Amino acid sequence: MNARTLCLLCILILYFSAACAQEIKNDTLMQDNKRVLITLTDGIATTVRHTGRKIRKVGKEFNAIDTTFISPNLYNLAFMLEHSSWYEHYRLGGNSDNGAQNLNFAPNANFKLGVYFGWRWIFLGYSFDVKDIFGGHKNKSKKTEMALNLYSSKFGVDLYWRKTGSDFKIRSYSGFDLSNSVKNQDFDGFQSKIKGLNAYWIFNYKRFSYPAAYSQSTNQRKSAGSFMAGFSYSQHNISFDWKKLPEGIRQQLNSTLRFNRVKYSDYSINVGYGYNWVFAKNCVANFSLLPAIGFKKSKIDDNNPESGSEVKHNWIKDINFDLITRAGVVYNDSKYFVGASLVAHTYDYKKENFSLTNFFGTLRVYVGFNFWKKKEYRNK
Repeated sequence: MNARTLCLLCILILYFSAACAQEIKNDTLMQDNKRVLITLTDGIATTVRHTGRKIRKVGKEFNAIDTTFISPNLYNLAFMLEHSSWYEHYRLGGNSDNGAQNLNFAPNANFKLGVYFGWRWIFLGYSFDVKDIFGGHKNKSKKTEMALNLYSSKFGVDLYWRKTGSDFKIRSYSGFDLSNSVKNQDFDGFQSKIKGLNAYWIFNYKRFSYPAAYSQSTNQRKSAGSFMAGFSYSQHNISFDWKKLPEGIRQQLNSTLRFNRVKYSDYSINVGYGYNWVFAKNCVANFSLLPAIGFKKSKIDDNNPESGSEVKHNWIKDINFDLITRAGVVYNDSKYFVGASLVAHTYDYKKENFSLTNFFGTLRVYVGFNFWKKKEYRNK
């Protein structure tokens, strides 16, 4: 064997040795990676299971009830059809050297159809105006409403967003000297957008069920009442084109009412009482009244030529008393339910030379059913 052959043989041996070493190293690295991946996966699974147990535990605590007074919800999901009627009213008031003036605007009550799905605590739905189906709003901006509700035995949260149309009417007025009445005359220069939330806490939650009357997720078996406390936030964006008012009103309108837009936020603390009256089997009626102390922060965009500038922003802050009223009646045999409810909000805002009162209420009539029974109740 010559030197050249021996050298090639040594090179081949070194190459295959290095290749084998690299393969062993790669195999060892893969095994290490697998162990790390398995450890990580087990850790994530353990965390998920632990978190799930915590969530279920918290859920049970928030839905703890006295079954002598309240029957628990037996199902996971719910489906509901709803017919609702909205009514709203806006009153604008202004004072000047010429005296007090008031304008009241309100549309005709509108009727909506809604479809809602519920999962335990959460109700999500969408509604639309009946007139939209028949082309009743061809030349008017459409009304829209969306809502998200979360209910438990101890507390509840309502999130909502709604936009009015442009079909307001001048319902009444005072402080104007007019030769011809303009009462109930159409006025398309008024529009509002509202968004906000209501959150409330129920003190006697083990015996008094607010969801039994308003979300159909439990059954009130014996009459009971409870004090309640809550917090509400709402943002109102009101557009007012005063130049579209009838000529007689427009010419006499004082400067405090010549604005283009009012945007105000309302923060309120509510304290009140509610009572569930079980007047027949599977039937309950509720009435609750929550007076509220509200703090309002408002912005008025003034487009009055007399002000000396094209646009003027006036920030106004004030504290007033508001009111939230709820009433409802429902039949619920755990599987099927039908009922009606009324929720009304009154927001009152007053200053020396300007006032704004906003009232809106919703009457709901609904029918639905629960399905997909919870695991713990399937054999009962």
